[in-house]
Amino acid sequence: MHGSGTGSEGRATAGSGVDQEFLALERELAVFLRRARAQSGEMAREVHPELEPAAYGLFVRLDDAGPQRATELAGYFGVGKATMSRQLRALEDLGLVARDPDPADGRASLVRLTEEGRSRFRSVRDARRERYVRKLADWDRAEVAELARLLNHFNLRSEG
Repeated sequence: MHGSGTGSEGRATAGSGVDQEFLALERELAVFLRRARAQSGEMAREVHPELEPAAYGLFVRLDDAGPQRATELAGYFGVGKATMSRQLRALEDLGLVARDPDPADGRASLVRLTEEGRSRFRSVRDARRERYVRKLADWDRAEVAELARLLNHFNLRSEG
């Protein structure tokens, strides 16, 4: 059996079936993440030409969850406070986010999308959603729902 198959098949079958599944998952996630980073960069620039790719995720989170403390955002994205502070400052300078005093603690502030930020973000988000609808047009709605459910399950387990 040494002569059959390719080298990559030999490596994939060297371990158990579970190893093959995890190797396949790792490979597909790597492609997915590479493409997602590129798309986030494109979409951030569509919101505003001066935005860095990470900004798009901030818009998604603030639109979904509402006003958040900078420390909550940093924890959610797994970045340091200094990184988050720099990213938020850039968005504030562009008028896309604002800070308001936190009613629960006057020493802290809550970051929120401005009307301009929300409007720009939602326009880009809606265009992205239309691209997904076209890309997955031949998928059954149940398949789309299952993919979303599995990704959510994976993301919840990936926190922390």
